[in-house]
Amino acid sequence: MKQRKEGSCTTILVGKKASIDGSTMIARNEDSGSASSNPQRFIVMNPQDQPRHYKSVQSTFEIDLPENPMRYTSTPDAAEGFGIWGESGINSANVAMTATETITTNTRVLGADPFVDNGIGEEDMLTLVLPYVHSAKEGVQRLGSILEQYGTYESNGIAFSDADDVWYMETIGGHHWAAVRIPDDAYVVAPNRFNIDHFDFDSADTLCSEGLREFIEVHHLNPDFEGYNLRHIFGSASIKDTRYNNPRAWYVQQFFNPEIEQQPMEQNLPFICHANRKISVEDVKWALSSHFQNTEFDPYGEGSEDTKFMFRTIGINRNQECHILQIRPDVSPEIAGVHWLAFGPNTFNAIVPFYANVLDTPACYRDTKSTFDITKIHWLSHTIALLGDTNFDLYSDLHRAYEQKTVASCRNMQLLADHEATKQTDIQAYLGQVNEEMATLCFNNTNQLLGNMMATGTKHMALNFSLND
Repeated sequence: MKQRKEGSCTTILVGKKASIDGSTMIARNEDSGSASSNPQRFIVMNPQDQPRHYKSVQSTFEIDLPENPMRYTSTPDAAEGFGIWGESGINSANVAMTATETITTNTRVLGADPFVDNGIGEEDMLTLVLPYVHSAKEGVQRLGSILEQYGTYESNGIAFSDADDVWYMETIGGHHWAAVRIPDDAYVVAPNRFNIDHFDFDSADTLCSEGLREFIEVHHLNPDFEGYNLRHIFGSASIKDTRYNNPRAWYVQQFFNPEIEQQPMEQNLPFICHANRKISVEDVKWALSSHFQNTEFDPYGEGSEDTKFMFRTIGINRNQECHILQIRPDVSPEIAGVHWLAFGPNTFNAIVPFYANVLDTPACYRDTKSTFDITKIHWLSHTIALLGDTNFDLYSDLHRAYEQKTVASCRNMQLLADHEATKQTDIQAYLGQVNEEMATLCFNNTNQLLGNMMATGTKHMALNFSLND
């Protein structure tokens, strides 16, 4: 068995009536478990490339897969030997999946339903589920059936979406699980803890493993006098949560609901939230890039050395890729799925709206290797972030201008492509070309940003002597 990777991410979900354009959005930062880079690729998995017999690397789990997979986008690891780790994607039925958010549990749960060492984990989930489901709810049901039959060796949160629905699912112990349909007018921010709170077993907007309510009762897992708060029952309320998890939920909720008084260490921050305005892709990306700006907890801010590093921020050096999976309602199904993607630490990157209905992806996003190569956007973005971190105040204005220029240009290209796409005889080839043009634009702008940062930073080097010295 391979040594298992550990990661920590942040998930944001947006219902169709909560978004500015009526789309559904499921988004997540994929964060590596250590400061070292875990290079990522952006690919299309076509049906002929999907395995018919799947074997895990992180465990001995294996399974025969159906013969009718759909095409889907994916952001797997570039390094070989650790498994696929598909992480995020949109299939040809316009169903999106992001997997996974590492979450917490407690000893009471694991005593009653221990982890299954040879079950499934994050490595496997996208490959096992996304190519075979035609709705978000069906995604929950397929993954749930696999969990109940084979078990899992870790705790995870997974999100699914289609044009109408957003579902969030969390694993419980070795075999159990629960899922909630996110209300259309709501948003969710989910850090690395068990997130689902109030749960109605009789609602049409919830799903769970067979016998979950009885499992709670038989093993005396519910600490509350009334109702079922799954975070209380299955999750944690640790000191680490107050420093590592809860502040991330607090900060995003403050961003979307500044009128609400909450504290960053609170253990009972709500799961389902309603913003005071409609939410855009740019809002979600900003939240996933945030580092507690305008608070004493910002590592780049003016707080004391104690407060600046008190809490784990959302944008960190371990961000490997950020995706926002958007299913749009007001366009043809052929162009409805948009896989927004950025590589590297989010503080200094820009997200690009790639069409999902394509047969291939741009080479500078697709061909990432495990070794450094600045001609690939993953490594170029990491270089930008490393330099930017040395003097945030010096470089931050350069980044803001770069991000606005890049995203605005890509949006303009997308608007034009939306208008032209349905006129094309080969729509996938056309969308692939548009993706290529957006990737080239982003790469060139990022390379230009690096040049601007080098020119600006050189003037501030300690080895700074004029010819007249």
